[in-house]
Amino acid sequence: MEFSRELRDDVLSGDITVSFRLWQRPKVRAGGRYRVGNGEIEVDSLELVPFSCIDDDDLRRSGEASLESLRQRAAHAGPIHDSTLLYRIEFHVI
Repeated sequence: MEFSRELRDDVLSGDITVSFRLWQRPKVRAGGRYRVGNGEIEVDSLELVPFSCIDDDDLRRSGEASLESLRQRAAHAGPIHDSTLLYRIEFHVI
């Protein structure tokens, strides 16, 4: 699973444990292990959620400062509206 360079250290330290992705189909699976820089994460769960359902806890766990910064980071694959479905990926460092 790919993370922006500025997020990798926080992912590997365990500070970031949730990611949101705008994918046409899932690119990871629950139980799958994926390299992140010099480390590895394991996906705990994967679900589709509307952007409007992202709460403050998930925002904090994703390492984003605001919903708008999350919207901008995830929007590289297309525009994100409140009703846009994103994959919510929960994971932990191995």
